[in-house]
Amino acid sequence: MRLHLVDGTFELFRAHFSPRPAAYGADGRPLSACVGFAAAMLALLDEAEEQATHVAVAFDNPIRSFRNDLFDGYKTEAGVPEDLLGQFDEAEAVARALGLVVWSMDRWEADDALATAARRHRDAVDQVRILSPDKDLGQCLVGTRVVQIDRVRRKLTDEAALRARRGVGPESIADLLALVGDTADGIPGVPGFGEKTAGALLGHYIHVEAIPDRGADWAVPVRGADRLSGALAGAREAVALYKRLATLVEDVPLPETLDELRWRGADRDAWRSWCEGAAAPQLADRPRSWR
Repeated sequence: MRLHLVDGTFELFRAHFSPRPAAYGADGRPLSACVGFAAAMLALLDEAEEQATHVAVAFDNPIRSFRNDLFDGYKTEAGVPEDLLGQFDEAEAVARALGLVVWSMDRWEADDALATAARRHRDAVDQVRILSPDKDLGQCLVGTRVVQIDRVRRKLTDEAALRARRGVGPESIADLLALVGDTADGIPGVPGFGEKTAGALLGHYIHVEAIPDRGADWAVPVRGADRLSGALAGAREAVALYKRLATLVEDVPLPETLDELRWRGADRDAWRSWCEGAAAPQLADRPRSWR
């Protein structure tokens, strides 16, 4: 048995920016992203390789979270197209009509919900599959039990693949992002630190707090150690904040039990009504199961 955890925000963005025919509701609202999102969820449920039986979808709705209270530079809805922002509520309705559990995050982020569910249910299923390429979700990986799936590139990342690629394990991902930054989330990082350097240091020290202030004391050879150590020593307080921003919350109060995450089919009336209103008749009979 597998648990599929879907980053609905990512899927909606992906659908919006992918080439597709324009779609509008009966009232003229743009719905192309929602139609693309609906098609992606149907594809997931139909895909024999995925064997999706238990599925939940998390959204950032609104995009702001408690992290914006901690750091003014953290990501917001600024720069997100208005016609995409206007489809978040609709996308949640689409997922519910399809019979999927939806977690609409306001104080927390979608990734916090995914991290919470992965931790809570990982010992009760054969595998948790997190459908998102976001780097911060690497901190959730556990062996081959909790993995990330990038459906765009058809790529699976387990803990071993993460270590091979980034030089660190899940326990160091927040530290890595604190040092190198994360432009997607508005985390600046420390000037001069690239992923290779940060990975080498954290591969040895595990956590940023354990890295000595003096480059001469570093146990791994790093080019420009004196300069980088000075930058780190002068930014310890900021790095602690960046690490907190990058650390996912694993105790979001999600109400559903594992059994309640089981997909039991689409709501026939709600689904067909939405397809009609979204001018997407091609999707009306696509669900393979009804409830």
